[in-house]
Amino acid sequence: MQLSTADAFIVGGFLAISLAIGLRLSRSAGRDFGAFFLAGRRQPWWLLGVSMVATTFSTDTPNLIADIVRNHGVLGNWTWWAFLLSGMLTVFLYAKLWRRSGVSTDVEFYELRYSGRAAAFLRAFRGVYLGLVFNVLIMAAVTLAAIKIGSVMFGWSPLQTVLVAAGVTLVYSAAGGLQGVLFTDLAQFAMAMVGSVAATAHILRLPEVGGLDGLFSNPLVQDKLEFWPSLTTMSWSDLAPVFLIPLLVQWWAAYYPGSEPGGGGYLVQRMLSARDENHALWATLLFNLLHYAVRPWPWILVALASMVVFPGLEDIREQFPHVPDEVLRDDLAYPAMLTFLPPGLLGLVVASLAAAYMSTMSTSVNWGSSILVSDVYRRFFRPDATERRLVWAGRLFTVLLMVLACAVSLTIESALEVFQILVQIGAGTGLLYLLRWFWWRVNATTEIVAMIASFSVALAMQFFGGHLDGWQQVLAGVAVTTLCWLPCAFLAPQTDQSALVAFYRKIGPGGPGWCPIARISGPAGAPGHQSLAAPLGASLLGSLAIYGALLSTGYLLYGRLAMAVALGCLACACGYALRQVWVNRAIAV
Repeated sequence: MQLSTADAFIVGGFLAISLAIGLRLSRSAGRDFGAFFLAGRRQPWWLLGVSMVATTFSTDTPNLIADIVRNHGVLGNWTWWAFLLSGMLTVFLYAKLWRRSGVSTDVEFYELRYSGRAAAFLRAFRGVYLGLVFNVLIMAAVTLAAIKIGSVMFGWSPLQTVLVAAGVTLVYSAAGGLQGVLFTDLAQFAMAMVGSVAATAHILRLPEVGGLDGLFSNPLVQDKLEFWPSLTTMSWSDLAPVFLIPLLVQWWAAYYPGSEPGGGGYLVQRMLSARDENHALWATLLFNLLHYAVRPWPWILVALASMVVFPGLEDIREQFPHVPDEVLRDDLAYPAMLTFLPPGLLGLVVASLAAAYMSTMSTSVNWGSSILVSDVYRRFFRPDATERRLVWAGRLFTVLLMVLACAVSLTIESALEVFQILVQIGAGTGLLYLLRWFWWRVNATTEIVAMIASFSVALAMQFFGGHLDGWQQVLAGVAVTTLCWLPCAFLAPQTDQSALVAFYRKIGPGGPGWCPIARISGPAGAPGHQSLAAPLGASLLGSLAIYGALLSTGYLLYGRLAMAVALGCLACACGYALRQVWVNRAIAV
């Protein structure tokens, strides 16, 4: 395909706007570390919430959805829909605590919560692991999706796509810091949503698809439409990986970017940059609403339509013979469907995909470099570094991360492959991240042991677990990792009492897990939760409200009005109950 003049103008104009925003904010962003990486800690909830959802809307996301739907149907989306449960806990339990902590990065938390050399080692190790290794893998998956889109739609080589996709993002990220990222995210999310909806509307009108009625009546997709498993048609081995394990285990046991139990990564970076605790809470709530209830349906519909137009991989191969064999997977179906777009709309959609790519990559390089600068470079090598030096170190790390991610993207094959690897590596650590805020016995050794155990199990599964299904590997990882770290909470050297008391007074966590420390320290200096019942109830109600809205939309598209109305009423009722539960606990923003 070739971009028309109008298409090129749309794409070029959008890239120019993104670049201009970053350059315009470069001077204010370069003042100091807080300005470059935390945008001065004065950002409003609506900007942060949109930025969170823009960051998790990347070029690999619709590809991942296409892969899931083509292999497991709409039901397969529970593998990521289940993470809403941990997301709502983050909203009502953890967002305020993160903002109250006053740390600069989520990795700095380790020396606030723990003590001694173990805490310092944990901070250094997690700094390199999260900021470099983990982050580069995520960025590589995003860049791989861009490579597949460029290959299918324009016949570009992987190297061509990498050079074009990364160039503008690198410049404005290195120049404007987090403030530049936030404002470009706002424009990029709007562009990405408009593009995905417009593309879906056009694809549904294709003669092969025949609109919603033609799509849903097509025998190729009819067995892929259900949201709920059927015990009469599905075996337990089919049911476990796409429904049971995600809802019963994965959401609390696994650490995955954007859905970290207890919050983490770039979501925490935005919480820390909020004006206050309530802005952090509302930003995270807005993110979960947009992420789960608003955004998925255009991708799901295109994925279903792709099963009509390209029933198998051989059909994609026939249509796009120039695509390299190493990237020919089901996730290629989404960009393949975009080749049917006409001029004008094509430019809009290409700009929306560029927006999705840029929002994720800019956030990832800014967040990763903030960790490498604050928790590795400044903490262990140059504690006396000037603010200006820290900013320039951040810009250098930004370039390094982008180059590494682009290089790794040339060696992997699918977004789903990276998703499964990251879930397996983090299996069993999630419960620890949830408990460390509310149980004083969790110590630095427990986290070190958990990381070693989860990584060791993931490595063992790669070499010796070939006979096990993916969900069985996840369960094994959770069980082994938990059995390794839990005894350490009682047997390993405990955190110094002075550190525990300081943490309790600063954060004010609720629940019974801090009772021994509360008796020593007296009343917490921060207004912690007197009871965990209200935030836990709010999390449950919020989850039901968003799931109701998500599924109500789906049934409405299917034409099943009774179910759509019933679930819509459930969403409204839970939303109202949530307001009643929380109205006296949150300050209006």
